[in-house]
Amino acid sequence: MSITNLNQEGQPQTVALPVSDKRPGAWAKMWSALRHDARWWFGFILLLFVLAAIFAPLLTPYSPTHYNPSVAEQGPTLAHPLGTDDLGRDQLSRIIYGTRISLSVGIATIVLGGIAGTILGILAAYQKGWVDQLVTIITDTLLSFPSLILALALVASLGPSMLNLTFALAVVRIPLYSRIARAQTLQVVSQDYVTASIVTGTPTWKILLRHVFPNIMSPILVQATLSISYAILDESVLSFLGLGVQPPTPEWGAMINEAQPYLNTDPWMTIGPALAIVVILISLNMFGDAVRDHFDPRTNTVAIASPAKK
Repeated sequence: MSITNLNQEGQPQTVALPVSDKRPGAWAKMWSALRHDARWWFGFILLLFVLAAIFAPLLTPYSPTHYNPSVAEQGPTLAHPLGTDDLGRDQLSRIIYGTRISLSVGIATIVLGGIAGTILGILAAYQKGWVDQLVTIITDTLLSFPSLILALALVASLGPSMLNLTFALAVVRIPLYSRIARAQTLQVVSQDYVTASIVTGTPTWKILLRHVFPNIMSPILVQATLSISYAILDESVLSFLGLGVQPPTPEWGAMINEAQPYLNTDPWMTIGPALAIVVILISLNMFGDAVRDHFDPRTNTVAIASPAKK
């Protein structure tokens, strides 16, 4: 960097200014993001849920399926901080293990539905013609049903299980990712560098992998971050209705369903799993909003400080 000024003889001269090569590191960038946007702190809450799911056997004081009728319907104590259910099972242990089910189903749903929808959207936008029409018909058909009702119908017809629940929730999310991928792909294929690749005879699969797919990933990843919360909520609702993971496997929605008869007498049976659902949904939504704003050029702006008044 340099500036031009006048020397003692009145002649212009260029003076080089020292330029610092030191750039902020990853930790500095992360701390700056945390200071400027508090929503990023919810990522640590999500990290705690993930660690609880991974290390559940080390964190739980009891087995989640261990029956102990002698302490059934017991309130919160030092031995059982969140009390026990009607069969004497420790509520805290079951909630921690339930994190595994909710996160596993939520992530698997988004991965399967996202991959399928993205592939359909890319093919529809790139191939056009009858392929685009067929994909549009499929997405419009799926969107004509409320997502939760369609998932409920699929699980009811296939049978209640974790695998069928994941499949049903993935199917209802295909149209969302298909539309996003199609819209983004139409923008990318209209660019000159893609047209040049087509003219030079570059194979279709190379164009899709090198040019199309990398340039449409940002909005898809943002949508995936936001959609996990809805997948977990739908999974809890279907499990509450008895169409998800079957007893005695601990799951938050199923635990709330089992605690219904004791809502007036033993409310702690409901508070634990309900609070876990609320906390993870709020954390996912807040963190997802922060990710969306980070990748959105309309909101990801750098504030320029005005010079201080003398």
